[in-house]
Amino acid sequence: MFAINKLLDKTKGDRWIWLIIILLSLISILVVYSSTSTLAFKRGVGVEKLLLTKHVIFVLIGIAMIYIAHLLDYRYYAGISKVLMVITIPLLVYTLIFGANVNEASRWVKIPLIGLTFQTSDLAKLALITFLARMLTRKQENIKDVKEAFIPIMGSVCAVFVLIAWANMSTALMLFGVSILLLIIGRISIKQIMMVCAGGFVLLLFVAFLGPRREVYKSRIETYIHPERQNSDKTFQSDHSKIALASGGVFGKGPGNSIEKNFLPHPYSDFVFAMIIEEYGTIGGIIVMSLYLVLLYRCIKIVTRAPKAFGALLAAGLSFSLTIQAFANMAVAVGLGPVTGVPLPLVSMGGTSLLFTSIAFGIILSVSKDVEENNKKVIVGEIPAMA
Repeated sequence: MFAINKLLDKTKGDRWIWLIIILLSLISILVVYSSTSTLAFKRGVGVEKLLLTKHVIFVLIGIAMIYIAHLLDYRYYAGISKVLMVITIPLLVYTLIFGANVNEASRWVKIPLIGLTFQTSDLAKLALITFLARMLTRKQENIKDVKEAFIPIMGSVCAVFVLIAWANMSTALMLFGVSILLLIIGRISIKQIMMVCAGGFVLLLFVAFLGPRREVYKSRIETYIHPERQNSDKTFQSDHSKIALASGGVFGKGPGNSIEKNFLPHPYSDFVFAMIIEEYGTIGGIIVMSLYLVLLYRCIKIVTRAPKAFGALLAAGLSFSLTIQAFANMAVAVGLGPVTGVPLPLVSMGGTSLLFTSIAFGIILSVSKDVEENNKKVIVGEIPAMA
């Protein structure tokens, strides 16, 4: 008991965000265990327990990384962002050329010695958001200067966008949208923002019509717009996701009683939200959705109260990235968007993806911790109340 109290004393930052992290982690363990039980039939008895054990280990490591990341002063991430960008660009190029093919896309790189694979786009999201927050903060005095501020910012956004979009359009579009929101918050002029959007649109057309996955993108959009014209193979995932939603009802079938997990190819990752509704009903889906909305609300409060521009931009970028990704995943599950491979943050099964998400949460909590400390200084009169 003493050890737990000591740990809680060292845990700083927004308590609501910590609660959301714990709740989403528990939901993840429950749903992943239920969703992977079907693999026992395909791969052998005991596989679901092995996968659950592995997932629980990654969840615990993720929470540990959140704790460590939130202890580090968020200002250090400004310097780290430069290193991350230097690593990210060549790594994205390497992934396109030598990356492992998953679902006809080169998105994954194997880590030497340990044998784990990870999506380089997860690292790219963290790198670009921290880099933009740093650039927008340091260039505020000459933010409208084309050479000093605009070209480096536009270059970094467009370079990361096109390299990710070549293999993963959905992730690239979400990251581009978050980048534009950061540019708006960072007081970039409307004219320059429009130029970035125009550059992104040109690159989008280039990838969509000339990229290696152009047929995949075309097929997914056509399937979403005109599902009645497609054969059952193309609408298989969305059809069974809708069946899961419809059969869940208000209260659901109960934990472990999902039927559609036996049909959906990835019920523990891409369509985990459909599994939540089938087993826990509309109420369960509303609870999960509400957790992400509360997360966004708490993060916005952090942004408005952050004493430093870098902290505000950092928290804004990471929180927008997490919540947009969450609602994109849920939108696909309920048929409001074309099928993509976007996981549900902190809920979907996925080792390295979960770890990068955990780091993002840790950085947000680090900014929150600084807000708390600043408020305490104001209360005791160490700094003027207007600071």
